Amino acid sequence: MVFKKHTMFKKQSKAYIVAVDMGYGHQRAVQPLEFLAMIPPGWEILPSKIIPADNYPSIPKKDKLSWAATRRIYEIISRLRSLPLIGSFIFGIMDYVQRIESFYPKRDLSKPTLQTKQIYRMIKAGLGRDLIDKLNNNPLSFLTSFFIPAIFAEEHGYKGEIYCLCTDTDISRAWVPLKPANSRIIYLAPSQRVFERLLMYGIREEKIIMTGFPLPLELQGERDSLSITKESLGRRVKKLDPKGIFREKYEALVSEYLVPSDTAIIPIDLTFAVGGAGAQVEIGEKIINSLAPLIKTGMIKLNLIAGISELVRNRFLDNIASADLIDSLAQGDIFILYEADKFEYFRKFNSLIKLTDILWTKPCELSFYSALGLPILIAPPLGSQERFNREWLLSIGSGIDQGIPSVTSNWLLDLINSGKLAEAAVNGFVEAPKYGTYNIKNILNKNENN
Repeated sequence: MVFKKHTMFKKQSKAYIVAVDMGYGHQRAVQPLEFLAMIPPGWEILPSKIIPADNYPSIPKKDKLSWAATRRIYEIISRLRSLPLIGSFIFGIMDYVQRIESFYPKRDLSKPTLQTKQIYRMIKAGLGRDLIDKLNNNPLSFLTSFFIPAIFAEEHGYKGEIYCLCTDTDISRAWVPLKPANSRIIYLAPSQRVFERLLMYGIREEKIIMTGFPLPLELQGERDSLSITKESLGRRVKKLDPKGIFREKYEALVSEYLVPSDTAIIPIDLTFAVGGAGAQVEIGEKIINSLAPLIKTGMIKLNLIAGISELVRNRFLDNIASADLIDSLAQGDIFILYEADKFEYFRKFNSLIKLTDILWTKPCELSFYSALGLPILIAPPLGSQERFNREWLLSIGSGIDQGIPSVTSNWLLDLINSGKLAEAAVNGFVEAPKYGTYNIKNILNKNENN
């Protein structure tokens, strides 16, 4: 499979885009904004113009160790969750600390949590001061997809505007400062629920902008037409509604949003994505075994996303061999996406998504990719924020809970023949926020021109 780098939009230097290497979510969220990013002189050794707050050039050893310890704890607990009893217990403790309170009844939730107080102890001990001092030499707009850099930018006196992009459909209290009503951080909300939640946490309304989640522009096209998205959606609907059940029922809607496609109905491209900590790889192994006959007959093309995990890639390879699919791998009927560099992985993932008909994933930040007209098969959520993401996908009709992975070949064909996945694809395109990247670009350009 050959991937081409996106060249539709010229790069523009408008802001410092800052992320943290914590799973995939916070870096994937800002990857579509890389064309807006600038880095300080001498930082060209970075693999991307996205600045890693936890591993930039000349980061103090104390800061690097602090971030590394946090990341190790997150990854270990995420992997432990699959262990019986003790794994669920330990994960449950972490999830409780990071929990999102019920939305109703609407009430004041501005009281700081223990997690917030711990973040401030780290910041008062100096976390992030070195990065802010360096960026203050030329204070552009500062945009981050993780709450800790946003908070330490404010606490350490960053001279430019501070933007914090939220990365789930609902968020915990940890995303906002100790005294939210006094904060100058500008929050970019990917969903209406996040907008309202920030108000409940005490953020002033004028400090919240409803933007939507940033999506790769190479999967959308120009804002006015979204021609690339509509073309891909037209192809998907034809393949995911082979009997025409959905198209006949919603003919007017289909004709308004879809670009007619002459694509063959098969194979159907199914992409299964493993999370950044390698969780749920066992689901992928069961999918391989169940779909092996359909892969061999050319009904299904299976894409397995190992991300940057060599361990996950090797487990997939072993399972492909045991399922007698080595020839299918060689012919491209089953494909593993693995890249050692995370941002190269994101770029190749985007190219693969353009060809994907069904995305099977836990309800992480990829939930927002439903706006591209992708139906989501929802793997079990890991953590409070993913439970809320699942609820959001179900509420807009763009996600369907996975069936039993070991019998995927049974229920997947039923979903396809009923047209339900085609309906989920159109629901995602119609209901999910689509303009995050365009909106954020306009915000940063407006700020630069003021």
